[in-house]
Amino acid sequence: MAFVDCGNGVRLERGVECRLSDGTVLVSDHYYPADAGEGSGCWPTLFMRQPYGRDIASTVVYAHPVWFARHGYHVCIQDVRGRGSSTGEFYPFRSEGRDGAEAIAWLRKHPACNGRIGMYGFSYQGATQLLAAAEQPEGLVCIAPHMTAADLYHGWFYHQGALRLSSTLGWGIQMLREDARRKGLREASDKLEAAWANIRAQAASAPYALHPALADPALPTYVTDWISYREPGDYWTAQDISTRLDRIQVPALHISGWYDTYLEGSIAGFLALREHAGTEFARENQFLIAGPWAHIPWGDRVGEAKLGEAANLDTDELLLCWFDHWLKEAPRWNEHPRVRYFSLGANEWFSAGEWPAEAAFPLYLHSDGNANSRKGDGVLSTELPTADEPQDVFVYDPEVPVMAPGGPQALSGPMDQAAAELGNNLLVYTSAPAACTTEVFGQPRVVLYAATSAPHADFTAKLVRVTPADRAEFLCIGIARSSWLFRDSGYAADVVRAWEFTLEPIAFVLAPGERLRLEIASSAFPLYDRNPSNDTLPQLADNWSWARSTQQVLHDAANVSVLYLPMKGEPGW
Repeated sequence: MAFVDCGNGVRLERGVECRLSDGTVLVSDHYYPADAGEGSGCWPTLFMRQPYGRDIASTVVYAHPVWFARHGYHVCIQDVRGRGSSTGEFYPFRSEGRDGAEAIAWLRKHPACNGRIGMYGFSYQGATQLLAAAEQPEGLVCIAPHMTAADLYHGWFYHQGALRLSSTLGWGIQMLREDARRKGLREASDKLEAAWANIRAQAASAPYALHPALADPALPTYVTDWISYREPGDYWTAQDISTRLDRIQVPALHISGWYDTYLEGSIAGFLALREHAGTEFARENQFLIAGPWAHIPWGDRVGEAKLGEAANLDTDELLLCWFDHWLKEAPRWNEHPRVRYFSLGANEWFSAGEWPAEAAFPLYLHSDGNANSRKGDGVLSTELPTADEPQDVFVYDPEVPVMAPGGPQALSGPMDQAAAELGNNLLVYTSAPAACTTEVFGQPRVVLYAATSAPHADFTAKLVRVTPADRAEFLCIGIARSSWLFRDSGYAADVVRAWEFTLEPIAFVLAPGERLRLEIASSAFPLYDRNPSNDTLPQLADNWSWARSTQQVLHDAANVSVLYLPMKGEPGW
């Protein structure tokens, strides 16, 4: 096959075939550095396995493979099974461990490879790295899994019992489009394309398990499977590394984003491998960069916010530094901290020797019984509640849910929540202005003493930073579903229970004069699916089965509802 001249001596070879043991053919593009002659075998290899088209090569966030080849790497970008030019049937995650290991064994024998291989990529391409590494293929020296999850149930699809609806349905429809085309299903393809073109309406279809775009029986079942398998178990662990963490024995550079869909999964994966990777060498060489980014792109703009030049971190140069260290034995990574994170508000990077311990600084919920909306009387303070504080009450209506921070599309970023906080269907508790600079870094959690009129319920907790100009910038959110949180002890209507759950990780700084706000609701649609408030399965619920529910949140001396913050330094209250 003819080579394509990419300039600076870099050459591209397209459509190279790798035949697996089961007869499946995986196709890859290879980028060769200057002076990499036939049979030279003298270059370390960077390997990405992806399902989106190997010519794209995740260049939505990374430099083009040509750039890495210019720096002395043989770069291989491969279509996974059943995608692009590769043969076989695509079912996300299911075959990536075995296929990745066989592809690495094949790649080690490639004339341009010196036997030392590093993998990189984000999102699904991050998962392919973890799954391949768990097979312990010879020649794989290090990985760089970004914005992904080691535990698919908890870190990718479900959050404390609630389906991450908008991302699950949106990504599923995106992937099924190619399956429909490959199978020649024109009617199914047209429906999928129409759904993909109207992202705003995707999650509004109810029941969402019966979304018209998923209806063709000839389509693969993976999206409906994700929706149906609502509990952790063998279906999920067979497709991830959550029960095989000790199989990972290579260094890993994890990158996460505060506004990424898979934030919690990415950081949890770093922490899990930091503790449970199979060797001390691997455990000691897990590193994390937590940036201020959404899933795509990575830079100084997220949603409505301008985060400053520091947010434009050169992640390509970091990758080069990482791979030079491990694949070229150039000691370029020795001075990097274990954890490097971007703190919102300060809009600066900070370092930490480890991820912080559990949140412990309390801010207690108070009101005179009318914390509904930001016009209400809800307060966060360091003072314990008194015996006679009245509870707050709101009504949850799944037909008119409280929307996600980014509205009907659940757009990511520090969106202004001030307008959403005008509704009486949520509770708002606001602190006094900070008297000094106040730094928070880690994973907040809440304990809410609450009762609901329905036997099935959700509570959401959202943190917001309020500027002196009354801009209410979204920071992070968490949810818990009664069927998940109380699955062992059971849940009943009109019984006060302690709802204790975490929010997603975050780092931020309150400047003097800024306030912290906690919003409590029972939905964040379509970020999470709606709870129907009854025995109807959420994926099969619609306006014929949705039921309203009255929620009470208590905060008195006997029922202390509290927000716990992971403080760095002294608090400002």
